Amino acid sequence: MKPERAPLFASERTAARLLDMKPTEFRRLVDDGALPGPTSFDRWDVSELTAIMRGHKPKVAEGFEL
Repeated sequence: MKPERAPLFASERTAARLLDMKPTEFRRLVDDGALPGPTSFDRWDVSELTAIMRGHKPKVAEGFEL
């Protein structure tokens, strides 16, 4: 049996599930700016979500302009 791999891009429901959240909790974090919004094709970049959750990339609301 092959191990399940995370997709490269995920729907809102799948992204929430990958973060062990309810879709409403996930959407609230997106709306509040704590997590990024979807890409132009309405999917979330799983590697970006992973980097934010692991602390390797600032959250959207923590970003800054030079």
